[in-house]
Amino acid sequence: MIDIFRSEWTKIRSVRSTVWTLAVTALLMLGFSTLIGAGAKGSADGPIPGGEAIMMSLSGVMFASLAMATLGVLVISSEYRTGGIRTSLMAVPKRMSLLTGKIVVFAATSLAVCAVAAAGSLLVGLAIIQPPSIEAGEAVRAVLGVTLYLTACGLFGLGLGTLIRHTPGAIVSAIALILVLPQMTNQLPGEWGRTVSEHFTTNAGLLVASGQENGSLGPWSGFAVYLAWVAVAMLSGAVLMRRRDA
Repeated sequence: MIDIFRSEWTKIRSVRSTVWTLAVTALLMLGFSTLIGAGAKGSADGPIPGGEAIMMSLSGVMFASLAMATLGVLVISSEYRTGGIRTSLMAVPKRMSLLTGKIVVFAATSLAVCAVAAAGSLLVGLAIIQPPSIEAGEAVRAVLGVTLYLTACGLFGLGLGTLIRHTPGAIVSAIALILVLPQMTNQLPGEWGRTVSEHFTTNAGLLVASGQENGSLGPWSGFAVYLAWVAVAMLSGAVLMRRRDA
């Protein structure tokens, strides 16, 4: 597996789209932190509480999640688009080993980059807003939550890319499942509608970033529900990867 990890790391760092997408993720986080922080500072009548300042500083997480999901799709769909997947499968005939290598390398890369981006956004936002006080534990929890959430979104994209194998289709599916459909489920009527909405992809997953509760779900239970969605996409893609031709 070490050789597979090394190979996947070479692929992911040598493709310009990977570097650009990771850069966009960081810029979105930093840009929104700067804009929201400056706007809040200019319009506030008094000091902004530390908890609100932390959330404002990390407000770019929704758009950054789309960038990470896109990158997750590209990690595998680009190989299907170019035909490079055939070469990869010749080198690694065990398809699940190849997919595992992609998952591990992508997750490690995402965790590192997203942690730096989240921490940088928080520092920039707090420097602009200048709250009277913040709790260090809450700041660390927020950075950790955003890092895990963005990585999960990237893995969701990787699962969808493995399942669909078509870059535009997988990206559109990721946008729908991460951004569009969660908002639509909020309009569902009745108790069943509320339950569906609370457990639907990023409605549950975002709780780990915000640290809030959503009805029956807390931050970590909500993240566990989101990971279940990610696992379904990944396992479905893995099954089809074993059955379909390259």
